[in-house]
Amino acid sequence: SQTSLCSVFQHTLFTAIQKHYSLEEWKTFAASHPECLEHVAASSGSGAADLEKLCSILEAIPLIQYICLDVANGYSEHFVEFVKRVRERFPKHTIMAGNVVTGEMVEELILSGADIIKVGIGPGSVCTTRIKTGVGYPQLSAVIECADSAHGLKGHIISDGGCSCPGDVAKAFGAGADFVMLGGMLAGHDQCAGELIEKDGKKFKLFYGMSSDTAMKKYVGGVAEYRASEGRTVQVPYKGDVENTIRDILGSLHVSGEFTHQQRKFSATLRSSPCVL
Repeated sequence: SQTSLCSVFQHTLFTAIQKHYSLEEWKTFAASHPECLEHVAASSGSGAADLEKLCSILEAIPLIQYICLDVANGYSEHFVEFVKRVRERFPKHTIMAGNVVTGEMVEELILSGADIIKVGIGPGSVCTTRIKTGVGYPQLSAVIECADSAHGLKGHIISDGGCSCPGDVAKAFGAGADFVMLGGMLAGHDQCAGELIEKDGKKFKLFYGMSSDTAMKKYVGGVAEYRASEGRTVQVPYKGDVENTIRDILGSLHVSGEFTHQQRKFSATLRSSPCVL
């Protein structure tokens, strides 16, 4: 929602706007919240209509300088070629592309024009890809491998999925991620879409993955015959204002940095101290 974007903007957090918003909705948002535009990315699929829509959005709102090419499976020649086309069309924009989980594909996408690679297949809290398809990769292992490949080409990665607490975010950064994408940890707040649900005296909000039945019925009219739903719809406990959660995450990262920095200093001191017999 627009209110949640304003909340994350205050902390210079970054948001990739989902690809189903229309050009008119983008224009309305840009007119209402121009201060947020430098911290958002316009998302796109990999079809011809997607590229046409992306071009329309970026031409209408030139302040947007980030593009997120968002597909569930980045392992296709079609997607690689699409990244090249977008780079040719927008030579000065920052392009994020994914998702993949192996170093070879990270390198392929960076060499094709992407700046930042989204890493993660199946780790999300409402993702069922691993259950439905048998395909997935442990997220921490994927981040370690993909960060090494990206940084060797002066690229970057986003760890997408798998975080359920601030400590997981810290581990993703520690493993080499340059950015960490959150979904479930930011669900259930006042700023999230949807009405409050009350059950047995407790409050909840709906949260669903973008490959779920709920999302596909809402945005594309249903699940295509050749596809299966790869996401769940769940009720998450109501958490109040997202500002409190953001402050908790950022504060935890700060303390994590202090712990690891002091540990490195202590280890260096031990290694450099003379041995006294």
